[in-house]
Amino acid sequence: MATDEEPELVEDSPALGGNDPGVGEAGGPIEDEQTLPGVPATDSEGTSVPPLSDNEDRTRGQTETIPAEKTAQSGGSCGSGCGCSTDEPAESNGAGNKRAMADGAGAESAGGTPTNVDENGELGDIEFTEPASGTSQALPGEGREDPDRPDERVNLPGDAELDTPGYGIRSEMNDIETPEDKTWFMELDEGVIDEGRCIQCGTCVAACPSDSIGIGDDGLPELVKMCTGCSLCWDFCPRGGLRYERQWKITGGEDNVKGAGDPITEFSARVEEDWRHNSQDGGVVTGVLSQLLEEGEIDGALIASESDEDSWKAEGFMATTPQELKANTGTIYNQTMALGHLDFSQWEDKFEKDWEDISLALVGTPCEIEGIRALQDFEWDYGSQEEGVRAIDYTIALMCTKNFNYQQLIGEEIQEQRGIDIDNVGKMDVLHGKLMVDDLEGNRILEEDIENFHDAALKGCDECADFTGFCADLTVGSVGSSDEYSSVIVRTETGLDAWNRTKEHLDYHDLEDKSAVGKLQGWDKKKAFEALERPFDPDAPRFIEYSDHVENYGGELNPHEANH
Repeated sequence: MATDEEPELVEDSPALGGNDPGVGEAGGPIEDEQTLPGVPATDSEGTSVPPLSDNEDRTRGQTETIPAEKTAQSGGSCGSGCGCSTDEPAESNGAGNKRAMADGAGAESAGGTPTNVDENGELGDIEFTEPASGTSQALPGEGREDPDRPDERVNLPGDAELDTPGYGIRSEMNDIETPEDKTWFMELDEGVIDEGRCIQCGTCVAACPSDSIGIGDDGLPELVKMCTGCSLCWDFCPRGGLRYERQWKITGGEDNVKGAGDPITEFSARVEEDWRHNSQDGGVVTGVLSQLLEEGEIDGALIASESDEDSWKAEGFMATTPQELKANTGTIYNQTMALGHLDFSQWEDKFEKDWEDISLALVGTPCEIEGIRALQDFEWDYGSQEEGVRAIDYTIALMCTKNFNYQQLIGEEIQEQRGIDIDNVGKMDVLHGKLMVDDLEGNRILEEDIENFHDAALKGCDECADFTGFCADLTVGSVGSSDEYSSVIVRTETGLDAWNRTKEHLDYHDLEDKSAVGKLQGWDKKKAFEALERPFDPDAPRFIEYSDHVENYGGELNPHEANH
């Protein structure tokens, strides 16, 4: 029996003519007080009415009571033909067809009502809100009395910690095995960078064909986007997969592993211009590069420059004029990640030529020259560094026993422990096994055995046996020559061409003490052999497998699959 609270539900009977009149449909006059069969009054609660299906009538499959507040919001219950049945999505009209939604429609879940429905449930004209100019569209929940931002996690316990998943999630998400010949940046990071053996040469940055490796704030390589596992960063790293001694044969001569190698000729030389007094030793590097620029043999030279922000901190710099070269003459004893600066886009204001037509010189430590020589031996595409790698036509190596971490050498050893104002330093030199520092007036304010600064040296330098830059066209340093002269070793025909173009502007003679260079080279090799964990073999294959590296140095195979 029907009651005031809940009318009796009766089964609909077919309309005359086979039509089932719905709310507001033609089918005969309806008195104001008359209610349709099976439809509750608008001012009372009642059971919802499911749509008629082929298998059951409206009196079955639905027993949930419609809340009074829901009825009040919607302006009353309506027939199944309106499309608001709980059995179908709100955007459907009950026949499987989409209908246009008014501005604000569908906002009921956020506490609103469709803007084109009045208080009696009558549909009005659809109104659209013009998009705001110069502002972003509001995210879901914004401006709708929702205190929670859509990008914040909800119902999170206060003491919970959410960490980014480690590399181990890769193996958890799929069962695909990594091909054995793939090596990832993770291996380089695990075996070299995290172990403190990175020498900051930048070869891995230049080698990456997908530009996935950048330079971090700490001056070390870091992954800046997805690694493709191409293996090149590992293969060309002089402390990773590159057997650096194998590169020495590039300058010819089977005797390259003994003494100072197999040079063409050697000199002690200095420039005769006044700017030399601000340079290191005889200023030969700047003299050679200036001459090559003036004769149009090169368009620029990648050198080291002092940072504008940090005194005595080296940065990569592209010099394209003799004036820029002379302004940056001298030596700074920390690395610049030189090969990571071969992307011409950062120097595009320096050149008027097309990038593929540019010729460059590179000044660097022996490890940097080993890296560029190896990269140039292969016709692979090195991404944004490609044109820069191919543009290097002249290489000059600086004699080097070790290089230093900037913060540890300058910040800790010199400033903190020895109380020296680094802004008052005019020159720094490593000579005769000592670190010497002069102030801006030329007065010697520090002279100590270089071994006292061992803790500030890059640990990867201990493994290097290439004091004189066997792969370079020219090698320049101070060992073997008297004060104010540079020692110059000419190793290739390209180097000889550069020397011949420059020598008439130099004061030079035969190298004064060849034995001094050979002795220091021998000492450097001895130290390297003690530090190397792998065999030293110039005749072995150029590249070292990561699995072989792990056997010699320890570590973990496939670290990218572990939860690092």
